[in-house]
Amino acid sequence: MAWVLLSIAIAAEIVGTLCLKASDGLSKLLPSIGVFFGYATAFTLMAMSLKKLDVGITYAIWSGVGIIGAAVGGVIFFNQQLSRMNIVGMVIIIVGVVIMNLGGAAH
Repeated sequence: MAWVLLSIAIAAEIVGTLCLKASDGLSKLLPSIGVFFGYATAFTLMAMSLKKLDVGITYAIWSGVGIIGAAVGGVIFFNQQLSRMNIVGMVIIIVGVVIMNLGGAAH
């Protein structure tokens, strides 16, 4: 269940970030409301997931997937471009998160 909560938290964080871009500096009402609810949901669910998951792994996954999700969302919704170096960076993030997960929790 903690992994499901984390997944929803990450999705909410990505939505909040994309709404932040769409809000034009929080000057547009509906996207600004999306920012508030996206981030409130994200942090609430992440806090709940941390009851069961290690903080280092959780934050690595949160950050990595959030960065990639925001970048892909920028391409889809805002016609932003990703360079080859952007893509290489995202691959490195994925590899890093996988390595952290393979290492497991240190006890």
